[in-house]
Amino acid sequence: METPRKKADGSTTRTTTTKQAGDAAEGAALAHLQGQGLRLLTRNYRTPGRGGGEIDLVMREPGGTLVFVEVRQRASRDFGGAAASVSHFKQRRIIFAARHYLMRLPQQPPCRFDVVSVEPGGIQWLRGAFDAS
Repeated sequence: METPRKKADGSTTRTTTTKQAGDAAEGAALAHLQGQGLRLLTRNYRTPGRGGGEIDLVMREPGGTLVFVEVRQRASRDFGGAAASVSHFKQRRIIFAARHYLMRLPQQPPCRFDVVSVEPGGIQWLRGAFDAS
């Protein structure tokens, strides 16, 4: 939902919510990865219950590797930018969700954890941004 905001001259303008900005960044990341040949399997995979984790995009490379993707969006590159905002705690939650996702499969394919950062100036795809060890 857009939120009206008063400008200095008294008129109003609409601002984009954080959710809308996040959804747009996720859509841009998805289009970028699909353009690189990856196929979407699941979007916004969540583990059941509280305290679990979420994976923004679960994709498969043409060679069969399963790719768990965290999408991060920032308005500036200050403080290391979007990719630097994937903390150790956030990585643990993504890994937890990935393990839950993999339990449903009959056999475990090769896997990787990537981060796609969406910032002013473009999209950056970091393959193998972190691992499950």
